[in-house]
Amino acid sequence: MEYGSSSTNTATTAQSWLEKHSRTLGFFVDGTFSSPADRQTLDVTDSKSAVVCSTVCAKDEDVMSAVSSAARGFTTWRELSCYQRAKVLLKLASVLQRHSQCVSELCELSQSSTSPTVLIRLAQYYASWAQLRDTLMPEWTPHGVVVVSDDCSVYFLMLKVLPALSMGNSVIVVPGKTSALPALLLAQLFMEAGIPAGVLNVVTGSEVSLAAKLAQNPQVNYLTYCGCKQTGEAVAKAVAGWGVPMSFSLSQSSVCPFIIFDSADLDSAVDGVIELAFKKKRDFQWVLCVQESVLDSVVARLKLRMAGMKCVSLVTETDRNLIDVVVQEAQQQGATLIQSCPPPSTGGLYPPTVLCGLAPSCESVISPPPGPVLPLMSFRSSAEGVTLGNHSPHGQAASIWTEDLTLALESAKSLCLGSVWVNCHSVMDPALPICGRRESGNCTDGGREGLYQFLRPSLSPSLPRSSPSSINYAAFGSVASKFMIPEGFDPSSVPRFYPQLVSGQLRKADSGCSRSVLAPGGAVLAHCPDGGRKDVRNAVEAATKVQPGWMKKSPATRSQSIYSLADSLDKRRRDLAVSIQTQTSISFEEAEKEVELSISRLSDWAARCDKEQGGTPFPPQSGSALSTPEALGVLGVILPSSKPLLSLVSLLGAAVAMGNAVVMVPSEKYPLPALEFIQVLQASDIPAGLVSIITGSRDQLTQALANHSVIQSIWYWGSKEGCQFLQYSCINPLKRLWLHCEEEEEEAAGRNWSSSNPSLQEELWRKAVVWKSIWIPTA
Repeated sequence: MEYGSSSTNTATTAQSWLEKHSRTLGFFVDGTFSSPADRQTLDVTDSKSAVVCSTVCAKDEDVMSAVSSAARGFTTWRELSCYQRAKVLLKLASVLQRHSQCVSELCELSQSSTSPTVLIRLAQYYASWAQLRDTLMPEWTPHGVVVVSDDCSVYFLMLKVLPALSMGNSVIVVPGKTSALPALLLAQLFMEAGIPAGVLNVVTGSEVSLAAKLAQNPQVNYLTYCGCKQTGEAVAKAVAGWGVPMSFSLSQSSVCPFIIFDSADLDSAVDGVIELAFKKKRDFQWVLCVQESVLDSVVARLKLRMAGMKCVSLVTETDRNLIDVVVQEAQQQGATLIQSCPPPSTGGLYPPTVLCGLAPSCESVISPPPGPVLPLMSFRSSAEGVTLGNHSPHGQAASIWTEDLTLALESAKSLCLGSVWVNCHSVMDPALPICGRRESGNCTDGGREGLYQFLRPSLSPSLPRSSPSSINYAAFGSVASKFMIPEGFDPSSVPRFYPQLVSGQLRKADSGCSRSVLAPGGAVLAHCPDGGRKDVRNAVEAATKVQPGWMKKSPATRSQSIYSLADSLDKRRRDLAVSIQTQTSISFEEAEKEVELSISRLSDWAARCDKEQGGTPFPPQSGSALSTPEALGVLGVILPSSKPLLSLVSLLGAAVAMGNAVVMVPSEKYPLPALEFIQVLQASDIPAGLVSIITGSRDQLTQALANHSVIQSIWYWGSKEGCQFLQYSCINPLKRLWLHCEEEEEEAAGRNWSSSNPSLQEELWRKAVVWKSIWIPTA
């Protein structure tokens, strides 16, 4: 990599680097480039559709080589001290500075523009976390070999690679078409910085097929994807069942609101619209929302600013057909156009265009087309503007414009989004988390919070590796349970019927069916409802009504409600101990000990309600920033069989302490303690409908929870087939998953529910929250 002496020839260093590799780039494995001769190749084109170079498509043996190299690299990398790992990342920052021109040019050539200054900031930030890992996270351990599949910008790629490396993992990068060249160059720069061979590997080809091949290897421990919804869904379905935890950041297909209130500086807001909406390639899709009292002024300013603007080149010529269809449909629905000039009849160019007067249900609002097309909607009040901002199924980011700080903060708090920019847009820094909500992602990148996706508590069991089972996903959960009451059974021989708790009320199953609660010896102890899909629907409907109010209560108020739950459990400790002993056949003393631990655990969560807070990081840009944890919403929890009461209150306490509502499914094997606990709930101050406990077939209720669009997260203890079903199904609608194969965990001792280790409690509360970042500029 040599710098040219002439500043006029801006492509010198990038072109010379490509020429050095004969414009055919192979894989970067075990610290060196390799380009086998018998491989298919993919062309990489620039903005003018000219071929820049080609990349090689990996085969099975290439994947095996990369994984073996990464496994060896992980062993070497984790044995280094925190200081030694941090030293490598700090040196990377200086290497990036030295080769910044080549990095910048190569990103520009591959249509993945990223400033080297941003990458240097990333390297410096995560070097400090590499230094502090053992000091601040002593109870956490790296996953091992991490696969990062990316089809976004280089910034988002490195926002996953660098934290994974800083926490001690080795990484295999599967770059998309636009990030392949920068990824290969950066891998070479990592080696120049002194990273051991094998710690960072890059294999190119189809993201979906490579992710599936990598997941099949038992040495791969974690997979994370950043890109578009369609590819992410294909990756999830290809990897389901291999026992690899997955996370997704689907920012590329996210639709974000740009909200202008009547108290905004309109000139600055319109400048922001012009900067953001009419770029050739955007990180997100945008929808403009303007308050009616200033709509005419904003439209007039837009017309003035757009006059004379040139046509923007589209990423692909097929985008032109999509734009024409969307614009024609919008006009048929009454929209008016603002265009800088008439569009060319054909070709890959299109003028900056604003579609005015659209309804929220219009297709161009729900799914805006690629290219320089901006939908515009209007709203009357500030509250309606927030509602409009939450209308999209995505939850990535928003830009709000107002000179009223109170309105800005209240609106930012009410928007169900991961990032909110006040009077600015697209400001990012690794110190603040980027957290996708709803269809925008199920993980957190950036900040301290983003490190934990690449770690697990040392005492927490990992998901066991396996091969996929043959599952009929459409029929999952339809097999009759062995606990169903047999035909001709005499109900008078059973001493008691336990109702379930749905929507805050004691109910039978909506289907009217019941099931048996069996003792370990097979004797029938009681009957309980056999809940189904409609019971789940009723429970979720009640939860959505009560959860927003519960979340808005002060942490101190939530704390007192949970203390009352612990007190109610204390008053019924003997009844719960008897139910545990009867159901599990352990001694009464052990059952009493479990109840005592359960009371203590609820008190712990009550005490943590107002202790888990966000912060105010110090970003390098001028202004202030806030990072706050928020409730996920409604959670589905399929409870484990081990420690049936203690596991229930541990998971319940974490969920409700952070402001969530929860629909719980007790263990089919030991449901009695959960049914007895219903009376404890009813005697406490927990609002009716916040917690529902539904008994029934685990698979049937899992299927109902997975297919419900309101459920934001599922915590699952169950079968290997259930884990596979959830990984396959919970990509659409997207959910956060915390999966445990209970049969395998029992053999390996599983999670120790009695342990008071801080990392296990921290893992629980981090699973119960999402993060919101708020940027407030001062200039």
